Amino acid sequence: MILSYKWLQDYTEIDAAPRAYAEAMSMSGSKVEGWENLADEIKNVVVGKVLSIEKHPDADKLVVCQVEVGGAEPIQICTGATNLYPGAVVPVALHDSYLPGGVHIKKGKLRGQVSNGMMCSFAELGLTEHDCPDQDADGIMILKDGSYTVGEDIVTALELDDLAVEFEITSNRPDCLSMIGLARESAATFRKPLRLPDPRVEHESGDIGNYLKVDVETENCLRYAAKVVKNVKIGPSPKWMRDRLRVCGIRPISNIVDITNYVLLEYGSPMHAFDYQQVKNGHIIVRQARPGETLETLDGVVRHLDETMMVIADEQGPSVVAGVMGGEKSGIADDTTTIIFESACFAGPSVRRTSKKLGLRTESSSRYEKGLDPETCISALLRACQLVEQLGAGEVVGGVIDCYPAPKAPTVLHLDADYTNRFLGTEIPKEDMVKYLESLEFEVRADDSIVVPSFRADVAHKADVAEEIARLYGYDKIPSTLAQTADEAELTREQKFARTIRQQLVGMGLYEIITYTFISPKYYDNIRLPADSRLRDSVTIRNPLGEDTSVMRTTALPSMLDILSKNYANRNLSCRLFELATVYEKAGDDQLPNEPEHLTLGMYGDCDFYTIKGVCQGLLDGLKVPGCRFIPCADHPTFHPGRCAEIELDGKIVGVIGEVYPEVAASYGIKPRTYIAELDIASLLAGAVETVTYKPLPKFPASTRDLALVCDEEVLVGDITESIQHSAGKLLEKVEFFDIYRGKQLPEGKKSVAFKIVLRSENETLTDKHADDIVAKILKNLAPLGVSLRA
Repeated sequence: MILSYKWLQDYTEIDAAPRAYAEAMSMSGSKVEGWENLADEIKNVVVGKVLSIEKHPDADKLVVCQVEVGGAEPIQICTGATNLYPGAVVPVALHDSYLPGGVHIKKGKLRGQVSNGMMCSFAELGLTEHDCPDQDADGIMILKDGSYTVGEDIVTALELDDLAVEFEITSNRPDCLSMIGLARESAATFRKPLRLPDPRVEHESGDIGNYLKVDVETENCLRYAAKVVKNVKIGPSPKWMRDRLRVCGIRPISNIVDITNYVLLEYGSPMHAFDYQQVKNGHIIVRQARPGETLETLDGVVRHLDETMMVIADEQGPSVVAGVMGGEKSGIADDTTTIIFESACFAGPSVRRTSKKLGLRTESSSRYEKGLDPETCISALLRACQLVEQLGAGEVVGGVIDCYPAPKAPTVLHLDADYTNRFLGTEIPKEDMVKYLESLEFEVRADDSIVVPSFRADVAHKADVAEEIARLYGYDKIPSTLAQTADEAELTREQKFARTIRQQLVGMGLYEIITYTFISPKYYDNIRLPADSRLRDSVTIRNPLGEDTSVMRTTALPSMLDILSKNYANRNLSCRLFELATVYEKAGDDQLPNEPEHLTLGMYGDCDFYTIKGVCQGLLDGLKVPGCRFIPCADHPTFHPGRCAEIELDGKIVGVIGEVYPEVAASYGIKPRTYIAELDIASLLAGAVETVTYKPLPKFPASTRDLALVCDEEVLVGDITESIQHSAGKLLEKVEFFDIYRGKQLPEGKKSVAFKIVLRSENETLTDKHADDIVAKILKNLAPLGVSLRA
């Protein structure tokens, strides 16, 4: 909803700068999206008067004008316009002036003659032919009506200096889709009196009963009211009305159509004007459409109707799609002499369904579907007739037809000041509460009962009343308080664990992703799962959006590879990602599936197997999960043989890491070597050390030994490490694998691995003998593994 700041002053006096107005209205619940001063782009443009016109000496299509602009001397301007004459009052853009669109005007020469500016057309001022119906579209704008002072700023002269304020109106406040609704909110916010219009028609003649009959045959029409205007004179609207419509984003058309749009903006109540001659026998029927009926709407499109749609019809057929758009034949034409003004309230759901089916959304339908107030119909109807009389556009026929079968009783609530203050955590006096409510037109009676106005259907509970009081009292004035359970609230162990995972991986340079949990069964083919793999036994969605989203994933590896593929397709040379992904495992017939959470890692570019292994090891250390072993794996279908390892914890496989099998990478279109991992978070959590114990700083020095060992290629470094740890016992502070060698100096099938062993005692300084004895014990225990000291 766009509000005209000048129009607002008709209802209340608000003297606030745009920012102050916007902030105050937003704070009181009417969110301002932005504002625009429509004249900000026009600078140094004044009212001028043409004194003389002479032919350009060197150009057949140009003339040289002397123009008075309020200065000491007239200025000379060259132009090609043909509608000028001496004495014409025109807009003049002087030297160093600006026009809408950023157009910068400077003095210059045209075919040798000095031109000190430019005389403007209405289009160059940002106006349209609908704003200026009496102007020549191809010529200079001639200021005819009104008294203009030469030299006066054109913005002031044409009253272009209006502020358009755009509001975001929530669906529960259709009353604010109107100038009156926003004026009510503005007056209450700024503690100003509100002046509502009192629509009435001074002169009426005849009886509407001689012209019109209305029958309502559908319960989707909550109220239908109509009046007739005769001797209609179709013509342009006055400038003040055109200006207001333009600021609010509506194009002026003609006086009758503009009146309906004006009332729509003012009251928020959509109206329609019928050409009386097109209503067969003056009989209007509000009903549901019949199968096979069609209607050509005002946009020239033939609409196919069905029985779910409501129409305004006559005895021959539909004339209007009720609440959406009028018909082409019943619209106002230049030869229209008698019209019917309709002001109705239709059921929001019905209008919404019709609008969606027809693919037609209008200002009227967007209002009706939010639920309008039937009580506004008569006021809007009388306001339209009042404007007809004010503009001299016709004669109003006496009487009104009002079909209102089921008036709704007003909502009555109780003002409980104690509850409100407890609810808000405030100490607002009851008297102030009453003032706030009354400023919004709530009636507060002596027994503290509150009669909710009909246009506030969203207020149905005492909590709603408290909200109305709170927003006018000021949310910024309500003291901050902590909930009583705030001190007891804390993250669960699982939540802390997940947070630590994110912190650790982000710290290692990985980015988190989130993917869909439903996938296509074809994803399993992409990662080479065998046909009999248990991972293919997925939970099937009963009503999937399509085959691509028909099952719940049992592994998150396809999702990770899909995102890596998209990054590679977008030419990201390297990528490091992770996801805390939920997977789904069948739990049995008629039972909900298990939903374990897995951690997936993925990377390519400037990395290798040991990069992702290092990330996993660093993560396990950060999560305080000791005792994990990396065991070579050669038979995983998704991974490259010899470049894959399973992660074992307490004899259980809790994860797998490795290089993606080339065929799998090719199916995703990824060319560089790609590395992924998947770990079971619940297993890691079970193995994590919950309580951390700290040791004092050592008092005695460490003793270090480097061991170069020879073993078979099949012997795992992890097994050697475990043997060293077991052999060294409590004196071992750290064992670190730091080198591996294969070469001619070793027999075929052998490798050399080097370890750094740090020994320390908490009670004494270790002697060389202590260290040598421990090393000897280590070598003795390694002998069964075929490991010996390298010569």
